[in-house]
Amino acid sequence: MYLPFEQLPENSRVWVYQSERKLTEKEIELVRKRLERFCEGWNTHGNGMPTSFDILNEQILVLAVDESGLGASGCSIDSSVKALRELESLLGVNLTDQGKISVRNSEGDLKVFPALGLRSKVQTGELNQEQEVINPMIRIKADLQNLWQPVRNSWLNKYFPN
Repeated sequence: MYLPFEQLPENSRVWVYQSERKLTEKEIELVRKRLERFCEGWNTHGNGMPTSFDILNEQILVLAVDESGLGASGCSIDSSVKALRELESLLGVNLTDQGKISVRNSEGDLKVFPALGLRSKVQTGELNQEQEVINPMIRIKADLQNLWQPVRNSWLNKYFPN
């Protein structure tokens, strides 16, 4: 059962997906319609779950489920990935590949890098310690207040000379 994102409890489980480019207004509307429909029918073992989503910076999709009544099963998680892959195909973007890093500069501009080749991004200055990166430890809605963390305080710091 779909609920507005702000109505889900803070302990709702979340999954963060990143597009390598900003979505257009038309694409965002398509995503909203498709995900609202998906959330209306998202269930675990035939039981509906309170679910929602949010789109951040026109590029980051957060899918959420309140697991306080029923936990999301493997099959229900698989169905969410299937819905996201359908969106990928419709939009020509990559959402489900976890091998990418989203970085934000002080102006709020996002860049998405493939995880492979990060060392060269540091060497060329495309990636620096003053930028922010999505925190991969985000697991529940309350964690979203710490979605971004400075590169210098993240696992990416190992790529910089000390």
